[in-house]
Amino acid sequence: MAINLLRRISLRTQIFISMILLVFLACLLILVATFFQYQNESIDYNIFRLNRKENQLTKQIDYLVEKNDLLKKSDSIWAQYEEEFRAVIKIHNVNYSVFNLEGNPLFTSFLPLKIIANNYALEEDFLKALLTNSDGRILEKNNDEIGKFQSSYSLLKDSFGDPYGVLFFPYFEDVSFSENELNTFLQSLYQIYLLMLVVAIIMAYFISKYISRSLETFREKIDQTGLLKENEKIELKNAPRDIASLINSYNKMIDELEKSATLLARTQREQAWQEMAKQVAHEIKNPLTPMRLSVQSFQRRFSDDDPNNAKKIDEFSQILLEQIDTMSDVANAFSDFATLPKPKLVKSDLVEITRRSLEIFEGDSIKFKTSDEEIRLRLDRTQWIRVTTNIIQNALQAVRQGQLPKIKVTIKKGDKTVKISFADNGIGIPKAIQSKVFEPKFTTKTKGMGLGLGIVKNIIDSHNGQIEYTTSEKGTTLVITLKL
Repeated sequence: MAINLLRRISLRTQIFISMILLVFLACLLILVATFFQYQNESIDYNIFRLNRKENQLTKQIDYLVEKNDLLKKSDSIWAQYEEEFRAVIKIHNVNYSVFNLEGNPLFTSFLPLKIIANNYALEEDFLKALLTNSDGRILEKNNDEIGKFQSSYSLLKDSFGDPYGVLFFPYFEDVSFSENELNTFLQSLYQIYLLMLVVAIIMAYFISKYISRSLETFREKIDQTGLLKENEKIELKNAPRDIASLINSYNKMIDELEKSATLLARTQREQAWQEMAKQVAHEIKNPLTPMRLSVQSFQRRFSDDDPNNAKKIDEFSQILLEQIDTMSDVANAFSDFATLPKPKLVKSDLVEITRRSLEIFEGDSIKFKTSDEEIRLRLDRTQWIRVTTNIIQNALQAVRQGQLPKIKVTIKKGDKTVKISFADNGIGIPKAIQSKVFEPKFTTKTKGMGLGLGIVKNIIDSHNGQIEYTTSEKGTTLVITLKL
């Protein structure tokens, strides 16, 4: 959907939007990169700060343990030196706790809730994991009622590298400075990017206008170009090289178009006259042949002494009149196609008219089916009979020689329209003439003028309807749609 919408937008607008989007995306990417850069720097800074404070704290505890000879001593002995351990809190401005290798507390100033809930002792599984860890350290992230902080559990070791206790050190990140610095920087960046965006919009407007100016002139000329018009060439000064090349091609096309239009008009007139002359000659020639044969036969059969002369003359006259009527029908058909009378639309019963139109055809080859016994709509009765008759005649003539015709006529009423379908079992419409089936062309049948479907199409158009067809080697189905 977005691609279709983009195709509807003019080139100038596309250039304008593209330039704005490029600047906007560049600004957005820099902002995102800056934000993540500050985040990473803040993380690195806090890790460095945690390690530094923990190292200082470890050295201080090791000093107190060695000074007071507290290695492998009970918690009651450690309690005697609690003031010294608590003084460390004030010196380094941190909280910490110390546990023995069994996980029991030796000194506590701050503990997370999970240790308090475990009777102020480290869990056995956690202690085993810490002792088996190659780094001798485990970092955890905590989130309780006092806020977010990192917990560092590290092994305390004597001068021989043997562990004698566990140091718990809670580290609370100092993010106020980095956040203030980031906010200040981003505010300055916002102002700069806003100014850049305004400048980019102004520049994009003028650049897109300059680029599309030549194309707009070219488009206007193309819109005015037509085969039957007096076309003007494009004269554009200071056009870019690509546009100038396009204009030169257009001007050459105009010269060729004028030549083609002149030749086409002359050729069309000649073909129209040739087509009409051939068609009329062909259709008039059909009745002339039986008329000639009738005259020759009458000459051979006529005798002055024959008492049946009156009857022979009457039969001969009847044959000639029939052929003359056929020639008159040919002339009328061409005349009707050229100037089809305007339909006289009156409220009529489509089902009744169609049924009566089909009754003139003998035999059981036509099956009629309707969804409603009465469907009334504005219709020209005479012209609709003509439509039905022409289509049925075409369907009968399309059946293969020796095959029984089977024609199905169906009327189906919808909410706003009614569809009338004519299905036959003929040979279908050849692919070569499918696009011209409703045009007045030579017929492929042995008789007929090839004007039937052309007249049908004109009548349906005058009724504001539609006519469509599907065809195959098994037959053709014509569907007419009329508005209720």
